[in-house]
Amino acid sequence: MNTVYKKLQQARLLLQATPMTKSGKNKFAGYEYFELADFIPAIQEICGKAGLFGMVSYTSEIASLTIHDVDTDNSVTFTSPMSSAALKGCHEVQNLGAVQSYLRRYLWQTAFEIVEHDALEATTGNNKVEPKVEPKVEPKVTKPAVPAKVEGKEGPWQLKVALEPEGELAGWLQLITDACGLALEMTEKEDDVMQIFKKNKQLFDAVKAQDPEYFKDLMMMFSAAKTKHAKE
Repeated sequence: MNTVYKKLQQARLLLQATPMTKSGKNKFAGYEYFELADFIPAIQEICGKAGLFGMVSYTSEIASLTIHDVDTDNSVTFTSPMSSAALKGCHEVQNLGAVQSYLRRYLWQTAFEIVEHDALEATTGNNKVEPKVEPKVEPKVTKPAVPAKVEGKEGPWQLKVALEPEGELAGWLQLITDACGLALEMTEKEDDVMQIFKKNKQLFDAVKAQDPEYFKDLMMMFSAAKTKHAKE
């Protein structure tokens, strides 16, 4: 009789042979990543055939994914410490929902050994010694200073982004991307998406002034969210 470990290993191999596309993009660090919707349908189909059932649960301290063998009493559990989010303009339940969505993704990736780009290495460097190259002298282009703090209009969907005194533009842009990503995940209809944009137009205008290409990518996130709700 198959144990849960044997079934899970077989399921991992089946998933490994299944073509999947990474729809998540991190422009700042230059890598793509799997979103939950990229692999959950394939996992559910494989688990159904393998006789496995996965259940995610949360406590105040731990998030866990327990995978059961439906033919026996065997199970295996994967855990992660709970985290937190503090998205301005959203109530506690919305912040909790964002955290749970992220932890679900990480738990399933752990259980099925879904390998993707090392995000930590991408943002901190790989410690390789690169040959010294003399920098090119580029014409100086004056841009508006990176605002230390930008806030949307007071009320629901308001975003607040602050930059530490020693912070850099790239980090500031990434903070905005993360905040928008969390907010868009919590939207339920197209109007919610538009409200996020309208409430925080001052913030997006500041992004456009600093990096027009980054602004275009940010707006693509909003377009994708609107398209998603239009299909629902």
